Amino acid sequence: MVMKIPQFPSDYIGSKAEEYDNQKWMERNQKKTTLRCIQYLFDSKLGEGNNNIRRNFPYLILDLGCGTGFSSEMLIESGFRVVGVDILSDMLIKANIKKKNLKNSNLELLLADINYLPIKYNSIDHIISISSYNFITYEKYGREKKKVVNNTAKYLNKILKKNGRIIIEFYPENDEELELFTDSFTSNGFDGYRIKNNPKQKSGQTYLLLKKK
Repeated sequence: MVMKIPQFPSDYIGSKAEEYDNQKWMERNQKKTTLRCIQYLFDSKLGEGNNNIRRNFPYLILDLGCGTGFSSEMLIESGFRVVGVDILSDMLIKANIKKKNLKNSNLELLLADINYLPIKYNSIDHIISISSYNFITYEKYGREKKKVVNNTAKYLNKILKKNGRIIIEFYPENDEELELFTDSFTSNGFDGYRIKNNPKQKSGQTYLLLKKK
């Protein structure tokens, strides 16, 4: 079976949102990736503080681009409090159904643009984003694209608490785009590193592991 990566936003609207939510392979991939991101959240390579990062558990996690809620569901099951954000109402409708089926109420859902989040400064412990972060530059090019990624990284720094971490799993189109996203964080108060699922590929699945300075 050939797995098709959905295209934004056409494959996330209306009947496509329903189809996306019902794809078992997509659910498996999203949940598996979320668990991997949780592991990276506590990665010792992110520096000092790793031994203490669990002390204030459960953390408040911002799930950027939560979609139909597969990632938020796994975060809740792992013991976190979660704020799930997505720009598409059709996706959040599906996520809200999952919320109603959860055993606890530690999930809040927000309809918002990642570039303009209604989140207070210094209020989020950590951020996770699964397969959605590169969409912040949808239909943006050149200087505008660079401005967007920099402004978003700068804002994410502000809403994170001290020593807050960000784990991003996304699909940059090429090395140039990967460098653009990486530089946006290192230029705006973050340290960290990246992991490519296949180091030989110029594009494809990539993880950014970041810590607020």
